[in-house]
Amino acid sequence: MKRLVFWDVDTQVDFMTSAGKLYVPGAEEITPVLKRLTDFAHDRGIRIVASADDHVPGHKELSATPDFRETFPEHCMRGTPGQRKIPETTLIDPLVIQPDPLDVDRLAEEVGRHRGDILFLKHWFDVFTNASVDTVLRVLDPEVIVLYGVALDVCDKYAIEGLLRHRPQTRLYFVTDAAKAIHAHVAEHLLREWGDEGVRLITSTDILENAILESYLTGTP
Repeated sequence: MKRLVFWDVDTQVDFMTSAGKLYVPGAEEITPVLKRLTDFAHDRGIRIVASADDHVPGHKELSATPDFRETFPEHCMRGTPGQRKIPETTLIDPLVIQPDPLDVDRLAEEVGRHRGDILFLKHWFDVFTNASVDTVLRVLDPEVIVLYGVALDVCDKYAIEGLLRHRPQTRLYFVTDAAKAIHAHVAEHLLREWGDEGVRLITSTDILENAILESYLTGTP
């Protein structure tokens, strides 16, 4: 199979469950879809690259008076149950990559040897604030990325915009029924904007029934 990666954005307990500290409205509704996508990837040897918030008190994203755009209440605090990924999106043998800069050559060698999934931890909602994302993408060199997760108008937004900047040569798909927004009224605008920028908007059915993968592998649009 060509270089295809699934990109799982922040499917963590605090975001995905109604008891979570920063529940994304409706997130529990997409849990079955997330499980099917995860199982699909693992059954076919498709690598999953995931991101996860990893907060401690004092991070600039956290605020007692949040604006819910750039600041949020405490969530995904390190070592708490809410910081964990939900069981439905459990990774296989993940290489966990901290946000702080690492030796580029050593990291590239480690990623090149690794055969499991990859997990980027982050202290800010933009995954590209993890200093190692560019190095990992250079090593994996994906031709296609299939992205999903939460929240559509925050961490998905920053991941997609970052990938458009850093990987303009990569075909990027967004799975619309495997994502939820904090501000639902913003989602329609963002989806239209991403479509205009070349992101291919699909549903999980397109993936699970192989329609998208077949078209990709055969070279058709």
